[in-house]
Amino acid sequence: MQSGFILINKPVDWTSHDVVGYIRGIIRTSNLLEIKKPKVGHAGTLDPFATGLLIVGIGRDATKRLDEFKEKKKEYIATIRLGATSDTYDKTGTIQEANSKTQTISKSHILHVLEKFIGKQSQIPPMYSAKKVNGQKLYELARKGIEIERQPCEIDIYEIELLNMISSNEKESSDPQAIEIRISCSTGTYIRTLAHDIGQQLGTGAYCEELRRTKIGEYRVEDAHDVKDLNEKNIHSYI
Repeated sequence: MQSGFILINKPVDWTSHDVVGYIRGIIRTSNLLEIKKPKVGHAGTLDPFATGLLIVGIGRDATKRLDEFKEKKKEYIATIRLGATSDTYDKTGTIQEANSKTQTISKSHILHVLEKFIGKQSQIPPMYSAKKVNGQKLYELARKGIEIERQPCEIDIYEIELLNMISSNEKESSDPQAIEIRISCSTGTYIRTLAHDIGQQLGTGAYCEELRRTKIGEYRVEDAHDVKDLNEKNIHSYI
């Protein structure tokens, strides 16, 4: 019986549950754990539109230890679209163009706003999230058009780095249509909410267009494997 962890580079449009189900199917076919219902789980959900590092635990001993990874520092690369908002705070929602212009947003102003978000703070979870309130997932209520009051969660953002300003004419100028940032943060941080809040502070509106998790603690996405590369013949070597 083999138990342990696999670093997965989650593809876009896969849920974290999809990845777990796919690997569980391989293990069941390969009889790796010699049981009919192998224990498989993951450490930290990624939204379907997001990509990047997902740590998957295989076997009872490994899945019991998944919380150790959930508490580690996370790092993300996010592309934040300016000048519009989304009801889900990301590109999968209903997009509404904002009335404000982005042409007047300078790099120094963006840096000033980003700096405000560094440190310990309270963050309100988005309605479109898997967080449970009174036993019901928020996104289930949101899909019914129900919005409820959410209690803020304490988070810590250690670093925010502006990587790129993306403009309509592909120049880093005074016409930013989007920004690309690197975020190092504590567990429980919603990057979609951060994107929305940054847009509010800039006065332009914003939503998260792309999101990639690059690190969980000392583990890096560069060391992760594409889930479709795994099969019953080679999965042993990836654990």
